[in-house]
Amino acid sequence: MFARLLSAPLLIAVIAIAMGSGIDALVKGVAPGAGLHHLLAWRFLFGGILAFAVFRAKRRPAPSGEAIRFHTMRGLLQLFCAFTFFYALTQLRLAEATALGFTAALLVAPVARVMIGEKISLITVGATLLGFGGVALAVWEPGGLGVTPGETNRTLGLVALFSSTVGYAFVLVLLRMRATKEDATTIAMFTNVVPAIAMLPVTVGLFGFPALASIPLFLVLGVLGYSVWFLMTLAYARAPAQQLAPLEYTALIWSAIFGLAFFDEWPGWTLWAGAAIIIASCLIVAFQGRFRTRRETGLPASDLPE
Repeated sequence: MFARLLSAPLLIAVIAIAMGSGIDALVKGVAPGAGLHHLLAWRFLFGGILAFAVFRAKRRPAPSGEAIRFHTMRGLLQLFCAFTFFYALTQLRLAEATALGFTAALLVAPVARVMIGEKISLITVGATLLGFGGVALAVWEPGGLGVTPGETNRTLGLVALFSSTVGYAFVLVLLRMRATKEDATTIAMFTNVVPAIAMLPVTVGLFGFPALASIPLFLVLGVLGYSVWFLMTLAYARAPAQQLAPLEYTALIWSAIFGLAFFDEWPGWTLWAGAAIIIASCLIVAFQGRFRTRRETGLPASDLPE
C-alpha cells in the first residue's frame, strides 16, 4: 500500500514542489556565504554531470547542429534566469519571491505573441492586468522599498526577480517551440550542461575557490534540481496536466513554512492577498486557453489530448 501511495502522481508532484521550495530555501541560506557565482557554477556542474549521464544511459540520439545552437541560446537564458532568481532569493522573503515568480506564467502569452505570433484573447489581457494588480498589492509595504534592516536591498531584489520572470517566460516559449522535436531527457541535459560549460571559468578557480564545506551543499543542489525535474516528468506522465498544474501554487505554502522555520520570515496580509490575485489570474489564463482550444476543435474539454 505504501508503495502504491508513493506512485500516486499527485503525491509525486507535491513532493517535487516541496523539494523545489527546499532548494530555494537552501540557496537563500547558502548563497550569501558561499558566493552566488560559486553556487551557480557548482550546482550546474553537478546537475550537468547527472543529466548527461541519464542522457547517455537512455541512448538518446545525438542532437543536430540546429538543436545545439538553439539549446545553447536557451541554456544561456536559463543561466540568466537562475542567477537573477537566486539573487532575488537573497534579498527578498522566501514566500514573496515565490509568489511574484508566478508572474512568469502571465508573461507567456505576450511573449508568445511577439515570438511566434500567437493570438491573445481579451480574457487573457484582462487576467494579465489583474495579475499585475496583484503584484502591486503583494510588493506594497507600509515602510516602502529600499534597504531592509537585514541589510538586503529589496528594490534590487524585485528588479532581479522580475528580470528572471521575463526571461523565464521566454524560456517557456522556446521550450514550446522545440517540444515536438526533442524529448524531456535531451532538454534537461542541455538545461544543465550549457550553463555548466558557461560557468567553467568560475568552476576552475579563475574567480577564486569556494570553501570546501560548501561543495557538498552544491552537490545536494545539483541532485535536488535534477530530481525535481525527474519527479515532475514522472507525475505528468501519469496524470492529466489540468489535475497537476494547480498544485504548482502550493509552493507558496511550502515557501512560507520554510521561510518561517529557517529565516523567521512573517509574510504580511498584502503578500497573501496579492498572491491570491496572481494565482487566480494564472488559472484564468490557463483554463481560458483550454476552453479556446475546445471551441476551435469542436470537442468537449474531456476529449482534448493532454
